[in-house]
Amino acid sequence: MLAILDYRAGNQTSVLRALSSLSLPARVTSSPADLASASGIIFPGVGAAGQAMGHLRATGLDALLRSLTASGKPLLGVCLGCQILLERSEENDTETLGILPGFCRRFDPALTDGGEPLRIPHMGWNALHVRQADCPLFDGIEDGTPFYFVHSYYPEPDPALTLASCRYGSEFAAVFGRPGLWAAQFHPEKSGPAGLRLLRNFYDYCHADCEARHARFTL
Repeated sequence: MLAILDYRAGNQTSVLRALSSLSLPARVTSSPADLASASGIIFPGVGAAGQAMGHLRATGLDALLRSLTASGKPLLGVCLGCQILLERSEENDTETLGILPGFCRRFDPALTDGGEPLRIPHMGWNALHVRQADCPLFDGIEDGTPFYFVHSYYPEPDPALTLASCRYGSEFAAVFGRPGLWAAQFHPEKSGPAGLRLLRNFYDYCHADCEARHARFTL
């Protein structure tokens, strides 16, 4: 089962609906027991970094997420959930989880493309430029496939962690992380067949990881 983290930050229902359309077992939860027993965690989110971190700290979920990811629990951060995996966000000048090195920056209001001003937030479909095609998330997803974005802030992780990028005035990390700990700035649950494929790929990774852990414990 996948656990969809409920921390009062938006689109949990949309993620659950997407997983249900794939007949994948999932539950929206904030229960530490559910999160610990799940094969993997989806960390979604729509909203402000300051408010989200306030709720995570008040409930102890910040410490739990750090502990679970440190133990190797697979996790996929989405949009706000992607951004607050980093160390700090310019949104509300917020200290965030610090699970992955890097910062979240606000798009420059003067951003242009070909001399034309770009609207902030970045909203709509944009091509994903895959940099590490061997990442399990990208199985069956071609370079240049469009995904759906809605955001005014963008992640700036350690460059070594960038797995795919997107261009909106300038290039930014659209997917970053390390094996089993991934973050996507776009919304896979709103990105049609390609987004569903990415969610399926994450589930398959989690399922295989869970079986491998079980096998090690039963040897």
